[in-house]
Amino acid sequence: MNIGEAAKASGVTAKMIRYYESVGLLNPVGRTSSGYRVYGAQEVHALRFVRQARRLGFLVEDIRKLLALWQDRSRASAEVKAIATEHVAELDRRIDELTSMRDTLVHLANHCHGDERPDCPILDQLAE
Repeated sequence: MNIGEAAKASGVTAKMIRYYESVGLLNPVGRTSSGYRVYGAQEVHALRFVRQARRLGFLVEDIRKLLALWQDRSRASAEVKAIATEHVAELDRRIDELTSMRDTLVHLANHCHGDERPDCPILDQLAE
């Protein structure tokens, strides 16, 4: 199938397929005599894997590791779990940061009069 068909079958855009090839997440595929890429079921399956990993927020380097482990049937699941556990810890750190930012903004918005007066605790905080 061509790149458009692979994109439709995998749920990944053609642009992202080209990107995944450029960063080594997807092995280069064969080309027709006119230079068009030719994808098979194996590539589509890998693209779905990458799409799901991206949906879960994994970074490209982690996806590269997970793909290699997925393709290695002799792998230890402990390696996969370690990557996932590390990712969960990073997500927790990001959630904490976002929660703190949200709480600060809620506090500032609650203390802003929101009227015609020029004083504004939101701007005062940003200026500090």
